[in-house]
Amino acid sequence: MSRGRAARALSGVLLAGALALTGCTASGDDDKAAGAGHQAAAPEGAKDAAGSQADTSGGQKRPKLTGTHVIRTATLTVRVKDVTKALDEARTAVQDAGGIVGNESTSRDDEGRERSRVVLRVPQDTYEDVLKSLEGTGRLLDREAKAQDVTDQVVDVESRVKSQRASVTRVRELMDKATKLSDVVALEGELSTRQADLESLLAQRASLKDRTSMATITLSLTESARETADGDDETTFGDALAGGWDTFVTGLRWIAIALAAILPFAATAALLLLLWLRRSHRKQGNNAPDSTP
Repeated sequence: MSRGRAARALSGVLLAGALALTGCTASGDDDKAAGAGHQAAAPEGAKDAAGSQADTSGGQKRPKLTGTHVIRTATLTVRVKDVTKALDEARTAVQDAGGIVGNESTSRDDEGRERSRVVLRVPQDTYEDVLKSLEGTGRLLDREAKAQDVTDQVVDVESRVKSQRASVTRVRELMDKATKLSDVVALEGELSTRQADLESLLAQRASLKDRTSMATITLSLTESARETADGDDETTFGDALAGGWDTFVTGLRWIAIALAAILPFAATAALLLLLWLRRSHRKQGNNAPDSTP
């Protein structure tokens, strides 16, 4: 019995020490698997943590990346004569630069003018050229460009991915060597948690890579009725005549509404005035002196 207990205690010490070397705190299941050897393995875990901070564990060393990583975004609003034609030119410019056309929406306002909004993705090295090309499609109304340096974030994620992969590998090696069911169960739970963390880091890295390699341009196109050489809208004689006629008709309509509103009161007042005049006339006739001898 004493030898069996000693063997189980030794097995727990070895398992706890191995988990401590991975740089993670042992969970409740690991405590059950480690048994009485958890306290003996604590110095090893502290030593491993110190080694990780000193970049001596092999999985915590930050990778050296050259260059900077910048996320570039821009928003353009351009007034053009023909929205459809300008949109086709924008698509062609982006595709020739090796980019892609994203979400697109088109609508018309109350005056029948067409409006379009499209999201464009272009490589970073062609970003400025495409931006200038889009600005030249018409009259630029608004421009907003932003640049966010995320180099430190990229380096940090790369380092964490490398460390997490090494951690997952070490837990798998321990699973291959484990012989007790309780140890296997504890290691499976630990492996599942670390794999989930690794997948999350990989998703962050993919998102950063996409946003730093491809710039995003949101282009809004608005259509004008007609433009002169300097880009201002031109008002024709027909437009002025139509505007004057609309004003005249609107004035007549308001006059008619006003007359309709006061007509009942005016008719009542006229009737009362007529009755008063007739009554006054009768009183004057009755009060006239009789001239018959």
